[in-house]
Amino acid sequence: MKSFSVVIVCRDEADVIGTALESVAGLTDDVIVYDTGSVDGTIEKAGQFGVRLFQGPWEGYGKTKNRAIQLARYDWILSLDADEAADPTLRDALLACEPASDADAFDIRRRNYYGARYLRFGHWGRDHLVRFFNRQTLRWNADAVHEKLEYAPGTKIRRMPGFILHRSIRDLSDYSGKMVRYALLGAEKYYAQGRRAGWLRVCVSPCFAFFVNYFLKLGFLDGYAGYLTAKMTAWYTFLKYARLRELSAKS
Repeated sequence: MKSFSVVIVCRDEADVIGTALESVAGLTDDVIVYDTGSVDGTIEKAGQFGVRLFQGPWEGYGKTKNRAIQLARYDWILSLDADEAADPTLRDALLACEPASDADAFDIRRRNYYGARYLRFGHWGRDHLVRFFNRQTLRWNADAVHEKLEYAPGTKIRRMPGFILHRSIRDLSDYSGKMVRYALLGAEKYYAQGRRAGWLRVCVSPCFAFFVNYFLKLGFLDGYAGYLTAKMTAWYTFLKYARLRELSAKS
């Protein structure tokens, strides 16, 4: 495998970043932690792992991640969040990976957890995303939230064995706070794109989101955790469109 860098953007993740860094220990000589203003001991925790630590302003998800990957020593990037970790199969796959060209990009499956419960169904089930790529051919878009990679012409997406273990939902308090924040950012993103929401969308979209996640995507098979995540997705949808309607009314 060609040398690659691991890049993690974080803020106030002292309780989880150690697990992320342990999971990539020994994979590369270049692990970057880009901190955007932690006050909870994240910087001190990351320093225990001999990473290259940088600090900078928060500019939205896409812009901040692009700034961070430019600090890497190598063009091949494994992008992780502080609440994610590489499982042993993924570690082995990264070490054995031999991209055919710089136009390759690797899609990795992700296992999402609500506390200790692995969510197999619903919105969080069957999750996968491109996280291993060459920065010369792929970059993050400038979206403030729900950022995506922009592919150059000729990019080939390949599946990499293993999983990213994502422990994003610690408890209901943590989950609800994140959903409010993401919903408000999502509304601002939609507003900037010229999208608008009528009262019908505000009323109907949350119900449809719950139906899709709990029934069509079999969220009920995850038990109470599946019910909670379906309800929270519906709440997120309501807040996003209600806020979008509010922004539209002010313009």
